[in-house]
Amino acid sequence: MSFADLPEDSEDPHHTPAERAAAAARSTWVSVGVNLGLTFTQVAVGLMAKSQGLVADGIHSLSDLVADFVVLFASHHSQRDADEGHPYGHQRFETAASLVLGVLLLAVGVGMLWSAFRKLEEPDTVQKVHLAALWVAGGAIVAKELLFRYMLSVAKKVKSSLLVANAWHARSDAASSVVVGIGIIGNLAGFPILDPIAALIVGFMVAKMGWEFGWDALHDLMDRAVDDQEVQGIFQTLRQTPGVLGVHDVRTRKMGDMIVVDAHIEVDAAISVEAGHDIAVAARDRVMQRHRVLNLMTHVDPWHKPDLDHVGLPAGANAENPG
Repeated sequence: MSFADLPEDSEDPHHTPAERAAAAARSTWVSVGVNLGLTFTQVAVGLMAKSQGLVADGIHSLSDLVADFVVLFASHHSQRDADEGHPYGHQRFETAASLVLGVLLLAVGVGMLWSAFRKLEEPDTVQKVHLAALWVAGGAIVAKELLFRYMLSVAKKVKSSLLVANAWHARSDAASSVVVGIGIIGNLAGFPILDPIAALIVGFMVAKMGWEFGWDALHDLMDRAVDDQEVQGIFQTLRQTPGVLGVHDVRTRKMGDMIVVDAHIEVDAAISVEAGHDIAVAARDRVMQRHRVLNLMTHVDPWHKPDLDHVGLPAGANAENPG
């Protein structure tokens, strides 16, 4: 899930790390309360009502509870100020936490798949579930969908990829509860095998979500660039700065939910070094005010003069952004 998938402007007012951490803490504590109640209710009723699907959904909710504490831990540490060993700050703590969250979900999903497969190997042992399981599954669907909508609204407001991941995790829970509800209905209708099949589907959904979150976080840790739309927004902000006559070699890399940018700006070759420096400072300030940019390193080039900075680099390494 990237910010390009969200109906938000990439140039929204900047939120400080403290504001984003506070928003993360509020929404996550709400999630803790919901998942704590769901875990206890689903597992307890699932065991009494003999529904493997509902128990699997309860374990899913338990994994959410663990994930919530991972988010709280990461949000607390990521807002620490830059220091000598971390000159860009600790923003990537959130990315590392997203990777942990993905691995956690993948492991839980695989475990649920294994349990469901073993049940399906002995279909005669599948028991008929009690009607109470259906009521709990229905309540879980409503609770998880409401939690998803709340968490996603907060994530969009402060532009936190970690909160986006946790919100969509809640949506996957709502979808899994729908599957469990269908399995329970099938079981009550005389098709007992549908309950472990529902547990199997839930396990697959959890494993898939874990793989996607973990894979995205891994790429971010390898300095993945932001999407083209956001790069173009930064390019346009630089190009519109007074005194900037051209922009090229705009490179980005993600630093948690923030961005580190390198860019070459072209200025009039006849002006003084001091004037060129002032233009570069103004361009940097504009970008950091209008975008979620942690730092911008500018290189000043004379306008319409050959730029030999990248001679010998592989083909495509000096591609210009369209103006």
